[in-house]
Amino acid sequence: MTSIFKKIFTILFTLIFTNSFTIAQSKSSSSSSDPKPYRDVITNKAITSQGLFIVHKVEDKYYFEIADSIFGKDIMAVTRFSKTPSASGIYGGELANQSVMRFEKGPDNKVFLRTILNITSSPDSTKPVFKAVQNSNIEPIAYAFDIKAFTKDTSSAVIDVTDFFKGDNQVVSISTNRKRRLSLSSLASDRTYIESVKTFPINTEIRTVKTFTALPALNTIGTATPSIPAAQEAGAITLEMNTSLLLLPAKPLKRRMLDSRVGYFADDITIYEENSQRTRQDIYIVRWNLEPKNEDIAKYKSGELVEPKKQIVYYIDPATPKQWQPYLIQGINDWQKAFEKAGFKNAIVGKEWPLNDSMSLEDARFSVLRYFASDVENAYGPNIHDPRSGEILESHIGWYHNVMKILRNWYFVQCAAVDTGARKMKFDDELMGQLIRFVSSHEVGHTLGLRHNMGSSSKTPVEKLRDKNWLKVNGHTASIMDYARFNYVAQPEDSIDRQGLYPHIGDYDKWAIEWGYRWNDLTEEDDKKWSNKIVIEKLKNPRLWFGGEGQNADARAQTEDLGDNSMKASEYGLKNLKFIMANLQEWTKEEGDRYENLNELYGQVTLQFKRYIGHVTKNIGSYYETFKSVEEPGDVYEITPKSIQKEAVNWLLKNVFETPTWLLDKNIWNKITAPSDDPVITLQDAALGSLFSTARMSRMIIGANRDNTSYSLDEMLSDVKKESGVKFLIKNQPICTGAAYKKFM
Repeated sequence: MTSIFKKIFTILFTLIFTNSFTIAQSKSSSSSSDPKPYRDVITNKAITSQGLFIVHKVEDKYYFEIADSIFGKDIMAVTRFSKTPSASGIYGGELANQSVMRFEKGPDNKVFLRTILNITSSPDSTKPVFKAVQNSNIEPIAYAFDIKAFTKDTSSAVIDVTDFFKGDNQVVSISTNRKRRLSLSSLASDRTYIESVKTFPINTEIRTVKTFTALPALNTIGTATPSIPAAQEAGAITLEMNTSLLLLPAKPLKRRMLDSRVGYFADDITIYEENSQRTRQDIYIVRWNLEPKNEDIAKYKSGELVEPKKQIVYYIDPATPKQWQPYLIQGINDWQKAFEKAGFKNAIVGKEWPLNDSMSLEDARFSVLRYFASDVENAYGPNIHDPRSGEILESHIGWYHNVMKILRNWYFVQCAAVDTGARKMKFDDELMGQLIRFVSSHEVGHTLGLRHNMGSSSKTPVEKLRDKNWLKVNGHTASIMDYARFNYVAQPEDSIDRQGLYPHIGDYDKWAIEWGYRWNDLTEEDDKKWSNKIVIEKLKNPRLWFGGEGQNADARAQTEDLGDNSMKASEYGLKNLKFIMANLQEWTKEEGDRYENLNELYGQVTLQFKRYIGHVTKNIGSYYETFKSVEEPGDVYEITPKSIQKEAVNWLLKNVFETPTWLLDKNIWNKITAPSDDPVITLQDAALGSLFSTARMSRMIIGANRDNTSYSLDEMLSDVKKESGVKFLIKNQPICTGAAYKKFM
């Protein structure tokens, strides 16, 4: 009996235990992942707001209610810094990360977040090659959410986004490269939280505070120490960040294909087509979407100026000092006349930030000029654009407070000889304001899609830079996108007013905007044909030439230079520098100053002289690069004429290798420079090293092989030795001991 009882008991116990465990396991699994009734998740405690996503805050949790119409749509995630640690090198308003993402429903009641890479495309989904492209391009899943509930009609899914935005997922946090530069390690979750979530019809804004532990960085003596003061004090840094989720247009803007003869930033995609015998690389410009209102299309096509459907608006950061805001706005509005060439009036406008409005400076719907409390001497103009089409969506111009210092220095050494208002350490507000206006226009140009055009200034004859009537009409450069800062060629006796001394929106800028923003209803293929025809026609005017970024060996495309002849322009520039040097001590004098001003501005004088040396030297062993289509006559590449190269060598011999005694002012040197320092030797040695650089000599050898009438390396060596070699040795010029000199003696 006992044995039978034990067996029965054991069987019953096993059945009961196994069944209970299975039921418990089933209940546990169901409660953790299966969607719950809507009212159990979005309770009566929920604070709800309507927008791109319906956002619910339930106690300390945030939920997105995603409509079926949003699944599969492309959304741009733009994360910006709102507040940053001191001396970190990053500032509130700067970009932390951006990506395109897409929500999609997955299996097992999941919502997947994919990041979308716009790298390849096949336009016809009915063709086999479309499938081949799909098979080779699966988009990464960046995050998986459990569906917490469905709406009553199941048309929307509810997900908990709290941990996603509090976490360190790269899609909505700092990029890996940025983290590495800041020496950031892991996220400190106990010091990280969501500050707010606001939603609007086409965007949702998430403000977070994130704290990261800091990795030690090695200093110059090999000791491990965090590089940011906050990290040194606390071992961590805290950042306030804003992520904008911006719905991209349902229908992407029609692309305008890049033409290398007009300078635009561009995106690209590899195209696979069924009937093509090769892949095609589509390179298309980035630009704002400007189009006439439907009722104005006929007027627009007839040549009448019309207002666009949507105006381009830039707001000025309210943190900007009041006295500079009008000048920054003027710099923005100056582009209106360029857009008129494209057929639009009032296309762009600058505005003060509406202080009593609930708008956010980081909101991806608004373009803002952000003012940074920084000692960096710079400004920059980026943009956020739709990678599918190149359509610019918004821009945050970065404006560093200390850009005024570099403007003062440039204008002093380039224009103090002709503008009495520049002969002091602090400019009056009107002069500084106009200099700020010029930089504002330049940076706005970048945010409109325009690249630098370093060749534009070469289309102005040098002598015209001294003609005030000509300057009044044309300005001293054809493009504000050039690095042609101020008119250093103008002489005191020319009586040039300030309008002829600093840049304005020029002929090239108006043409570039006309080409990039002229609206039409053509197909992309016909648009390319239209583009080629209008470019060929317009470039009959040489002032509309795009010379590139100045990164090649074309001496017409240089930074900081002026005029169509570097030697003549630099000769005039030297005359002005000598005039400034004669008055430098008087013009830099301020009560209590311990020669810091004199030291700084003398350094600027020598730097300007160094620029002239560089401008001239680039003509030697150089070539011209002029992009053309097959319909245009002439060569793309031409060796710089021998006469110009020889003129450049003679200029260097006369003004650099023959000691520039005008710089040797002992009354200045004894106040700012130790006897062990000699700025002139430094300049001469650098000039000689550049003249005989391997790259330059190689170009001259190759050029002579291609064209035996060009200026050869042997001829250049002979000219230098004949004109200066003996003088160097007999007069014992300082340069004769330089390492660079020994290369050719």
